Amino acid sequence: MAATPTARGRIDKRQAILDGAFAVFARKGYTDACVQDIATEAGVAKPTVYNHFADKAALFRSALEATAQAKLAERVAAMEPLYDPGDDLPGTLENVGHQLLRAHGDSTSCALRRLLYAEVTRFPEALDLVSASGPHRVVHALTDPLGRLTLAGRLNARDPARAAEHLMALLNGPMEARSRMGTRTVADEELREVATAAVATFVLAYGPAT
Repeated sequence: MAATPTARGRIDKRQAILDGAFAVFARKGYTDACVQDIATEAGVAKPTVYNHFADKAALFRSALEATAQAKLAERVAAMEPLYDPGDDLPGTLENVGHQLLRAHGDSTSCALRRLLYAEVTRFPEALDLVSASGPHRVVHALTDPLGRLTLAGRLNARDPARAAEHLMALLNGPMEARSRMGTRTVADEELREVATAAVATFVLAYGPAT
């Protein structure tokens, strides 16, 4: 059943508040952000924020969780080509790896990691909220297509979950240093080079026996 206009409007306002909250928290940090800033960023009245969230702390937790879920959905969508990779499996892996690196290194993902590192002692539960949509879920999502490719004889990954973990480590491992912990924008050409090197190593380890 489709949402009524009233329900649709409430959902849209909630999303606008979450987006605005994340933008303000990313820009100012938790302590310096205020609910009025968030309301202004979201284009709603301050009481509207409190209609959806009890206080700033609840809004912070929800904003981190919603952002992590959105980034997870983006990463999972990037893996879709692996279900039908065509004749050039390494090329498809490189393209998927490139898209995963772009998602990992964009401004939203970097801001999410910085906020988590900065506030994890104040909000220890935030680590669980973000992790529920974080690296482990990405590895879990990647396990399925790698397992299917192994069954099809195109990879030799006896443990697809371990193979997925290794591929993500090869992709993301160099990025903290290259991006200077998210403070430097890594050029797209450099992301492509990292993806190419990661896939070359992955195929050496998990390519089918010849």
